[in-house]
This record gives sequence, structure tokens and C-alpha cells, in this order.
Amino acid sequence: MKLIAQVRLNPTPEQAQALLQTLEAANTLCNRISEFAWAEKVFGKFALQQALYHQLRAETGITAQVVVRMFAKVSDAYKLDKERKRTFKPRGAIAYDSRILHWYTNKGTVSIWSVDGRLHIPYSAGERQQELLQYQQGESDLVYSQTTKEFFLLAVCDIPDPDQRQTDEALGIDMGVTNIAVSSDGDISSSQAIEYTRKRYAKLRKSLQQCGSKSAKRHLKKM
Repeated sequence: MKLIAQVRLNPTPEQAQALLQTLEAANTLCNRISEFAWAEKVFGKFALQQALYHQLRAETGITAQVVVRMFAKVSDAYKLDKERKRTFKPRGAIAYDSRILHWYTNKGTVSIWSVDGRLHIPYSAGERQQELLQYQQGESDLVYSQTTKEFFLLAVCDIPDPDQRQTDEALGIDMGVTNIAVSSDGDISSSQAIEYTRKRYAKLRKSLQQCGSKSAKRHLKKM
């Protein structure tokens, strides 16, 4: 079962600036890839990589794995809509994999790639988030909140399914009208009491409706 753990990064001002520049550089790259994809009507990740990878690596100096992730981001965007050119916000989220982001859960820090090199940044996480991070696997998204001016990591965590308890005992229930429920071990629940209660309330409801007084209406609302 895959769940998302959200943690808040606590960078220094210099590290925060480097993270902003990283988001901006990556999304600028996405827009360049999107320009080509739209003009050439080429939307597949591998086709885009084949056409642009070496050129973009040489021109931007962005690490190979980030470039590859941006091809995937553009391709995924066009999977949703090929009827209009896709554009990317300067500080939109970007995905990291284990080659460019490493979690040190025992220290409460991450090592994350940026345009200024590797950054070692502490993070804050609640107890539940820390539990989830023990099963972190796959990608993590770097997200910047324009409202709070904070950075977050959203990490995919693959939680093992709970053990299924094995038992030789099973109880079957047969639902009916005369007998509302009959269990496989012989217990019978008659519907007589339920039917009696239904009729009593129906009779009372009818009587109150016919009365029409304020007191009767209050009683009807409570039923």
C-alpha cells in the first residue's frame, strides 16, 4: 500500500535560495522541452530524450538525472492534454529519485541535489510521518509553498499490508423476512419484534400528523 509522507524542510537562507534556483532552472528546462514537443508534436518521454538530451545537458549543466526527470514531467503533462501547449510555473514541484535525494531518517536530514551542489538539510516531521518514512521508496517531490514561503518533501512510502489472520471458523448469516437473521451456528433472530416496533411508530407518526399542533410537530422531528 502506497502512502505519502509530508515533511517540512528547514534550510538556511542560502540553502533556501539554492532550492528556489533549482526549481526555477528545472521548470525553465521543462518549458524548453515543451516548446519542442508542441512544435514537433513529439510527446513521448524517450522520443524527447533522444532529440534533446545531449543538447540540454551541454547547455544547462543540470545533472543528468534531473534532466531525465524533467523529460518525464513534460511527457506526463501531455498525456493529460495534447490539445494545447503545456507551460510550467517557475517554482512548480519537481520529482527526485534516490540518486539525487537521500533520506537520513536516523538524523532527520536529507541530502538533496541543487544547482549549488548537494545540500544537507534538516527536516521536521510528526510521529506518523516518521513512521511512514521508514518505508520510503521511489520518488519524492520537492514542493515550494508560495503562501508560507516554505519547502516540503512529499515522499512515496510503500507500506506492507497488514497480516491476514488465518482462522478455521466462519459464521454465515442468512437474511430473511420472517426471521431477520439466521446464523450458521443455529441462532435465530425473529423479525416479529422489529415489525411490531415499525407498526407502532407508523401509527404514532400518523396520529401526530393528523393532530398538527406545534407539540406534535416537535415530536415528529424527534422521531
